[in-house]
Amino acid sequence: MNIIRMCVALLGLTLLVAMPAQADGVVVIGHPQLPKLHATVLRKLYTGRSTEVNGAPVIVVNAPPGSPVRNRFLSTYVEQDEERYVAYWTVRRFIGKGLPPKEMDSAAAVIEFVQKTPGTIGYIDAAELRPGLNVLARQ
Repeated sequence: MNIIRMCVALLGLTLLVAMPAQADGVVVIGHPQLPKLHATVLRKLYTGRSTEVNGAPVIVVNAPPGSPVRNRFLSTYVEQDEERYVAYWTVRRFIGKGLPPKEMDSAAAVIEFVQKTPGTIGYIDAAELRPGLNVLARQ
């Protein structure tokens, strides 16, 4: 009986060590005048199905393609992976339904653009969050 307990404990420990560390969260930030936003609103904005918040025009920006924070954002808020998201925007652009959000080079570029451009929304890794940023949503 003790052998079984030891095996179960060893298996549990092995699984715990083998599990990847939980990824940092995604923080959606916006220009100071923007309100907190629900995930459904963010999905509409990042898929071009909406371009306004409370009647005011909004500009959305993306992190670089393939970046971990972009992958987490797309999975969490847009419910798509990178490939489906690019394909979605390829079709929308082809049929004249808009252009995909501008892609920024880094979290610093997202932060700077959001702070300087009224009506702008972007997202960053939670580790990049600093005081003074307007947090619209957090995952």
